[in-house]
Amino acid sequence: MSKLLDYLNTLDKDAAAREAHANDPKGAMDQFGLSDEEQSAFMSGDKTKLAQHLGIGEDDLPSIQVTETSYE
Repeated sequence: MSKLLDYLNTLDKDAAAREAHANDPKGAMDQFGLSDEEQSAFMSGDKTKLAQHLGIGEDDLPSIQVTETSYE
């Protein structure tokens, strides 16, 4: 399983992780160990780009809701 998929699953199941991500997306993703490329794919909200990183089809992803895209 990819680190990015692990992160998405963690956000789905862990309220504290969601709060940490909401408060500091870059910091939360860095602490989790996501690469810059994985972070960029996630924060882009681009289903195609994200699916490619996860190794799945775009149609297998639910809608992506990104509220903050400037995390630098």
